[in-house]
Amino acid sequence: MKITPGDIHTYYKVFTIEDVKKYADLTGDFNPIHFDEDYTKNTQFKKPIIHGPLLLTFVTTLFAKEIPGPGSVYLGHELKFLAPVYPNETIKIELEVIEVNSKNHIFIKTNCFNEENIKVMEGTARLKIY
Repeated sequence: MKITPGDIHTYYKVFTIEDVKKYADLTGDFNPIHFDEDYTKNTQFKKPIIHGPLLLTFVTTLFAKEIPGPGSVYLGHELKFLAPVYPNETIKIELEVIEVNSKNHIFIKTNCFNEENIKVMEGTARLKIY
């Protein structure tokens, strides 16, 4: 696949409560903000939210599988979580190639949006293409 600045790749993902539980089992992060309906009623979120790194992990999986693809190495990411993601929401993930340099480094803008088209995460990732 030829990778060119300006290319935009769009994906969709629904994170279920089962995904959240699997992530918690793997990481040990059982923070009540992700599971406890009563606890979250008293927060700004009003109901359980998915783990931010779970969303990020799906984005990095797209790097390995789709753009730039197999053989690439994830080097870093500047990012911000801007709004909550709730279980069973469809999240739109946009990956935009912003630079490919002479060292085979690729820079990708990563934006994620919820069903109301509110940006929930933004960032710029740096990868090495082999």
